[in-house]
Amino acid sequence: MSRNEVLNLLKKEKVAYLRLWFTDILGRNKNVEVPASQFGKALDGQILFDGSSIKGFTRIEESDMVLVPDYKTLVIFPWAECEGKVARLICDVYNTDGTKFAGCPRSVLKRVCDKAASSGYVINAGPEAEFFLFERDSSGRVTTNTHDAGDYFDLAPIDKGENARRAIVQTLEQIGFEVEAAHHEAAMGQHEIDFKYGDALATADNIVTFRFVVRRVALDFGLHATFMPKPIFGINGSGMHVHQSLFDKHGKNLFYDAKKTHQLSNVALGYIGGLLEHARSFCAVTNSLVNSYKRLVPDFEAPTQVAWSGRNRSPLIRVPDRRGIATRAELRMPDPACNPYLAFAAMFAAGLDGVENKMDPGAPVDKNIYKMSERERARLKIKSLPANLNEAIDLLEKSKLMRDTLGEHIFSHFIAAKRSEWSKYISQVHQCELDWYLTEY
Repeated sequence: MSRNEVLNLLKKEKVAYLRLWFTDILGRNKNVEVPASQFGKALDGQILFDGSSIKGFTRIEESDMVLVPDYKTLVIFPWAECEGKVARLICDVYNTDGTKFAGCPRSVLKRVCDKAASSGYVINAGPEAEFFLFERDSSGRVTTNTHDAGDYFDLAPIDKGENARRAIVQTLEQIGFEVEAAHHEAAMGQHEIDFKYGDALATADNIVTFRFVVRRVALDFGLHATFMPKPIFGINGSGMHVHQSLFDKHGKNLFYDAKKTHQLSNVALGYIGGLLEHARSFCAVTNSLVNSYKRLVPDFEAPTQVAWSGRNRSPLIRVPDRRGIATRAELRMPDPACNPYLAFAAMFAAGLDGVENKMDPGAPVDKNIYKMSERERARLKIKSLPANLNEAIDLLEKSKLMRDTLGEHIFSHFIAAKRSEWSKYISQVHQCELDWYLTEY
């Protein structure tokens, strides 16, 4: 839509407030909200905010930033607010001189998409974001208690989880999502809602919208939705598998070649090779929390080893059986707490590097890697993902591709933030330490 079409729609729908959304480096939604009297200024990109207040954005002496909205991202939220309807536009962050701000995560992904386009590629992605629904106590505080003991695809008597999940789907459809499926996941209280794949930037926008809607609707049911990767010890954590492929501008899937082994083109094999080559380096971006690495452990359906397969779900990358337009690679390591703009940029840059340099992914590994001995994994040259955030940051810091992809500003601020998170974590005394040691020593 044009500026005037957006403005007329906001007036027609009697929208009272417009939220100008952006994300910080850590992937958290931020916004500046303006009343109807300021809609024209907002659509013209004339709304400033104090960038020094956002972690990793600017120094105090250069604080003013500008929000430039992307009209394609307009959403009018369907829920009722006592003050009137509320709409949303996702924005790119600019400097006051009209140049793009180096710390804008959305602009990082745009650069990668533009680079792909210059080579004739359209990047498509389809995420599977899992989440938990937990109860709140009588005071409204969040707990890790859940109301069900369901497993994969279980049916249950009508409960808060089913009702909340259906309400989330209904809300997503009302704001333009094409929801393909919704179901109970492997762990108690865990759910998954899948929406249709799309181009990389639109899909990243959808993820930040999806997380907001899930948490907002869950609150209406007295529940807390969390995308924390591993909230409960001993059960599966939440992942965000990302299905990805390269198309040409005419809609042809460039991963498919009926005449090749596994019906995978040289483009597909190079892309998979790039993901495998760089996975350990970008793991800190796709799995960005201390808690992320408590999900990446054996026997809980999360990958720990860098390999690929067409059938086996234990390696890092799975190639689903479908071919033709549906040919794709499923990267299984990311979790839903990541910054989707940076995570997408990192993994797509890795795949494109593999295509450009014709990286060989090797033979698929069709055995259960969890049950292999260390000697067998070494013979097959299967490396492990980082064991913790500190190790992941060390590997990220050494990667020239990731530094170039994220840009120096985001690269350095992201690493500093994660070093600080790790330092705080290792200095804490955790409950398990008290359970193990307090009465023994």
